[in-house]
Amino acid sequence: MKRQTALSCAAVLFTVTAVAHGAAEPTPAERAVGYRQAVFHVIAGNFGPMAGMVKGEIPFDAKAFALRAERVAFLSTLPLEGFIPDSRVGKTEAKQEIWDNMDDFKAKMETFQTEAAKLAEAAKTASAVDALKPQFGKVGQACKDCHDKYKED
Repeated sequence: MKRQTALSCAAVLFTVTAVAHGAAEPTPAERAVGYRQAVFHVIAGNFGPMAGMVKGEIPFDAKAFALRAERVAFLSTLPLEGFIPDSRVGKTEAKQEIWDNMDDFKAKMETFQTEAAKLAEAAKTASAVDALKPQFGKVGQACKDCHDKYKED
């Protein structure tokens, strides 16, 4: 149910934005791009404060960290469906290599999902940020591995 709600919210947000800007009805490929960009934006919005806690730039708040980790774990399951065939259209940072190497891309997305789920689980009981740093690093590395190969600079 959470997944369906997130999908609906992303679709509504993208449609409202397009209509507000006077755009014609988006194509399925354009909707896919907007969807995945919205999901990645929300992931970054949750990942950033956790990174600040890990780096000591903001005070560690175990409850807030756990909530954000849970969100990232859930959100990590969503982007792949936004990479439909022929959806490298408009303003996107997705490289063509995604579609040329879809099996590898999917494997990298699955690694991200796995590591994010482990972080969310660890964050449920952690009382200190040091206990979360190693797993947080694995999530960050999963992001980097995919970005290095499949995202335009």
